Amino acid sequence: MRLSGRLGLAFGGAALMVACTPVAELPPARTPTPFPLGNLTFQGAITQGGLVFGSVPSGTASLTLDGKPVEFSRDGRFLIGFGRDAPPSAVVEARLADGHVVRQELQVRQRQWDIQSLPTLPRGTTPTPEFLARRAIELERINTARAIQSGSEGWRQRFVWPVTGRISGVFGSQRIYAGEPGAPHSGVDIGRPTGTPVAAPADGTVVLAADAPFTLEGHLLIIDHGMGLSSAFLHLSRIDVRQGQQVRQGQLVGAIGATGRATGPHLHWGMVWRGVRVDPQLLVGPMLSSSPSP
Repeated sequence: MRLSGRLGLAFGGAALMVACTPVAELPPARTPTPFPLGNLTFQGAITQGGLVFGSVPSGTASLTLDGKPVEFSRDGRFLIGFGRDAPPSAVVEARLADGHVVRQELQVRQRQWDIQSLPTLPRGTTPTPEFLARRAIELERINTARAIQSGSEGWRQRFVWPVTGRISGVFGSQRIYAGEPGAPHSGVDIGRPTGTPVAAPADGTVVLAADAPFTLEGHLLIIDHGMGLSSAFLHLSRIDVRQGQQVRQGQLVGAIGATGRATGPHLHWGMVWRGVRVDPQLLVGPMLSSSPSP
C-alpha cells in the first residue's frame, strides 16, 4: 500500500540477534521471573525497523532510550523499537534505585531499502478540503486508539503470521515521483483473495474496529498487544471482532479485502511501538509452508 506523505500517516535483511550478556528465552505471558543481575540484556533485531526485547538489571528504578522514558514490566522485561530511518547508534540507560546508572550503546544496523524512481509520474492530486476534514477525524480516531494501554501480555509471545500468501509489499520500500519522495511503506502486504480469513498474530485487545471504511485504510482493525506495541490490519472486507474485545493468538478477526485506497485484495499488516513503525517480518521471520494460515 502506497500513501502520500502529505496526508500525515498514522502508521509509521534477516533479523540480527544481539545480546550484551547471555539471555534466556522470553518467559510465557503472565509468568514473572526475577530481574537479571548487573547488566542490560537485549534480544532481537537491532536494526532499522527492528523490535528488541530486553531485561533491566535488578534494582532498576527508571529506563530510557536516547533520553526518552521506556516502560518495563514487574519482572524487568521491556521493548524498544527502531524506525525505518533510525540513526546508527542508540543509548539505553537504566537508573538504579541506589543512584548507579547502567548504560549500553547499541549499534543499529542500517538497511538498504527498495527505492523506485518514477521520473515522469507525479505523486498524486492535491487533496480537497472535504478530504482533509474527513482525514483529520480519522487520524484523531487512530491516535486515540494507539494511546490506549490495555495491559495485554501478547507482546511476550512469539508472533505468527496473520495469514500466509504472496508478499506483495515490504516494509521501508519507497517511490520517488518526478523527484518528490512518496511516503515509505509502513508494513508488509500479503496478497490473497477477498474473504481470506485473517488471524490475530498474538494476544491483544481490540482498540479500533472501524464501523465504516476509512479513506485510505478502508476497514481498519487495530489490536493492542501491550507495552506500547500494536498491530494494524488495513483494507479488510469485514471485521469479526468489536472494540474492547480481548483476542487470542490465532483467533479469526476479519477477512482480506480491497477497501480504502488499494489496487487489489491484500492484507496490509503494520506494527507500531510507541509511535515508531517497525517491520513485522523481522518479528515473525520467514513465512514457512508450515506457518499457521486460517
